[in-house]
Amino acid sequence: MTALVSQIARNLSDTPAPRGCTNMLLRQLTRRVQPLYDAHLAELGLKVTQYTLLSHLAALQPVAPGALAQAMGMTASTLTRNLKPLLAAGWVAMGDGPDGRTRSVWLTDEGAALRTQARVRWKRAQVQVNATLGADRLVALHGLLGECIALLQAEPEDEHHEA
Repeated sequence: MTALVSQIARNLSDTPAPRGCTNMLLRQLTRRVQPLYDAHLAELGLKVTQYTLLSHLAALQPVAPGALAQAMGMTASTLTRNLKPLLAAGWVAMGDGPDGRTRSVWLTDEGAALRTQARVRWKRAQVQVNATLGADRLVALHGLLGECIALLQAEPEDEHHEA
């Protein structure tokens, strides 16, 4: 991973310095894309964050909450907050894990059926975004975002917490 970081740093030294706040630009993009997905999923009473959680559960279930949070790149407290409405609606269940000392979460039959319906709507949103942005731009964006995620995951934790 260090070689990748070094190569990207060399490539960046040949490019002009970025202008503006990266976080703000990413948030602006998210604020424009997420509502498109939310609008399609709203027909089922879901938000895109809930659909994503249902989809991860479908792939990993039964799974310990900590492992699910890690797979989704979120904190345990964020996962707990996001699971509450899904548990209350009966789409997700939580119970004892494999050893009795841990917990596991999984989709209920209702949750699996809802996810299947939501997947159709999610695909409609994806087609809309793809058509708006274009395939070439999306391929480049996905590649760049993947590289950025890998680079940020490679940084030691203490670098994020310096004063």
